[in-house]
Amino acid sequence: MNVQVVNRVESTLPDDDPHPYRSGAWRPNVVEYDATELEVIGEIPSDLEGVYLRNTENPVHEAIGLYHPFDGDGMLHMIRFAGGEATYRNRFVRTDGFNAEAAAAESLWAGLLAAPTDSRRADGWGARGRMKDASSTDVVVHRGRAITSFYQCGDLYAHDPVTLAALGKETWNGKFPSDLGISAHAKVDENTGEMLVFNYAKDAPYMHYGVVDAAGELAHYMPIELPGPRLPHDMAFTENYAILNDLPLFWDPSLLAQGAHVPRFFPDTPSRFAVVPRRGDVSDIRWFEADPTYVLHWINAYEDGDEIVLDGFFQENPEPAKRPDAGKFASIYRYLDLHQLKSHPHRWRFNLVTGATKEEDLSDTVMEFGMINGAYGGRSYRYSYDMTGTPGWFLFDGIVKHDLRNGAEQRYEFGDGVFGSETPFAPRANAQAEDDGYLVTFTTDMNNDRSECLVLDAHDIAAGPLARVRLPERISSGTHTYWATPAALSV
Repeated sequence: MNVQVVNRVESTLPDDDPHPYRSGAWRPNVVEYDATELEVIGEIPSDLEGVYLRNTENPVHEAIGLYHPFDGDGMLHMIRFAGGEATYRNRFVRTDGFNAEAAAAESLWAGLLAAPTDSRRADGWGARGRMKDASSTDVVVHRGRAITSFYQCGDLYAHDPVTLAALGKETWNGKFPSDLGISAHAKVDENTGEMLVFNYAKDAPYMHYGVVDAAGELAHYMPIELPGPRLPHDMAFTENYAILNDLPLFWDPSLLAQGAHVPRFFPDTPSRFAVVPRRGDVSDIRWFEADPTYVLHWINAYEDGDEIVLDGFFQENPEPAKRPDAGKFASIYRYLDLHQLKSHPHRWRFNLVTGATKEEDLSDTVMEFGMINGAYGGRSYRYSYDMTGTPGWFLFDGIVKHDLRNGAEQRYEFGDGVFGSETPFAPRANAQAEDDGYLVTFTTDMNNDRSECLVLDAHDIAAGPLARVRLPERISSGTHTYWATPAALSV
């Protein structure tokens, strides 16, 4: 392995950090690497070409108040495959907040679990305000640029998807809504080149939806009027429609009036879904009601005759009880355990003629963070690739290939003490079928103190990795990822 240390970021966190989400599998990284001639166990397929990106919350400074694992600074990890070889890089996402805290050598903004008044500065970003825009939640590739984002809304930061060189903030030729920002989970339609976006806020109309066209222009932007402040985390789309949500887990209005941002689940309030033509207006919105739940992530959506079909992870228990053994970290654990949330694949059908909603479970297996073949985004599809979780922790212990036609579930488990990342599908060159390709994921191996990138055959994930590519250092566990094909890497 040929490894170059590009930079080492000064951290003020203790060496022996007692925090459960800044230690162990969540120990942050501070070194930025370029690495080539990576050691490979097995063989990298010669027809695997593209870039696998992962964004990760990676804290640098001690938190103001109690640290939540979603507060950390963004760090991009990249591995590129071409000609049977792989190269790796990682870089911090140098947001305005990151740079300000680096200059101060301390945290300046409070995180999710602290009151906004705890911040050392009165400015900030986010739907709740006075937070640091860490741009640490998600990453997509649009117009050849890797775009990072923050789940509480903020600026979008662009990077070269291969070198990870910073390319500045997205401006959309001056049309970026800098007053509100954009949420994580923008959706890139690989078939049209459009990127669909949304944001949310504490002031009416409480949500907006927009379309960035293939030329990088904000071609459409409209309000989605909600009854009050909400906490949408994701959106979905079909060939002709966008689907936004108003779900009954949101900041308690009575506490919000006192300045406290405390999420509550309201089980007597229905889930609501806004179905709107992708470039429609307010008068075109169709609202549908469904059983109360919270959905962190959608899998896909498509049109089926008069119906919109939406698949996502239904939570049976969106507000789990605090764990009695968690002590001061109880408020951290309660929303991070997939087994406590009881999340599983679920399907909603919205009839555009009758206005009726139908629902059904697609599996009773606890899983989340589903990925699909990106070419099937917004189209009828068959397979999703979902993560299973370690009970009690926000860690992924395996992958499930879920056949949505017959319900079959094929599994690959990482093994005790090994944790994976969200696992996207990488199509084989000249693929002939939806699952004709590979699955790619990073792992954090606590047994051997190392990280690898695994490549699995999507036809048979139970057979285990075709290749294990060693990384320069054990990387922190992380979540959201993106696979960019060679075509996606060019503008």
